[in-house]
Amino acid sequence: MNDAFHLWLIAAVFTAAGTVKGISGMGLPTFSIALLGLVMPPATAATLVLLPSLLTNIVQCTGPHARMLLRRLWPLWLGVVVATVWSPLPDLGHAGPATRIALGGVLIAYGLWGLARPALPDFSRRPWMASGVAGVLSGSLTAATGVFVMPLVPYLQTLRLEKEAFIQALGLSFLVATLALAARLGQIAASTGASVPLTTHALALVAACAGVWIGARLRQRLPLPVFQRALFGVFIALGALMLARAL
Repeated sequence: MNDAFHLWLIAAVFTAAGTVKGISGMGLPTFSIALLGLVMPPATAATLVLLPSLLTNIVQCTGPHARMLLRRLWPLWLGVVVATVWSPLPDLGHAGPATRIALGGVLIAYGLWGLARPALPDFSRRPWMASGVAGVLSGSLTAATGVFVMPLVPYLQTLRLEKEAFIQALGLSFLVATLALAARLGQIAASTGASVPLTTHALALVAACAGVWIGARLRQRLPLPVFQRALFGVFIALGALMLARAL
């Protein structure tokens, strides 16, 4: 992890991932893990994502809807935490084909969902049970792949939140998922003795922040729907490549 190639690769990936987040408001962990997972163990890629994801989501968490979102989403967040930290299924610490297959499958599913934009049910009036189920499923996939967009993002869309509340809900949910993933990765590191140098974490954070700054300035110049369709296509391609290499 200390050689020049890996450092340049990490800088490039996190700059690109930060740009994606700056343009679309999401996608930094998914994009980073999708690319880094091709050249390093997914657990290492997920560890590098933690700090940039945590700090770039903090601003997105602020807003006037926190109390309402806590009241409606606490079963989702509880499910995410419990399933991420204590899922009995194989996790990122198992650096075998199963982890890459799961990650590739999640990336393809997310890309197909984003391109298809299927009609979603309305759970805005009965979120309790569905919220808990969505949280457990999201947490289990987070523990297995380090990616927490499925089915968390589609579920939040079923709540029919207004735009600003939805953005804050994404930020808070991603923050909860990131902290839960950090706890799970801490368990993995304690059992394996693996670690990533602090300088590498710092490089990832600086590159991600630079990318967010770039993306924020590109946001007004790019047609967002076209950019998002292209991004979902990239996720499908990366997921297919990961599956091909794992099988």
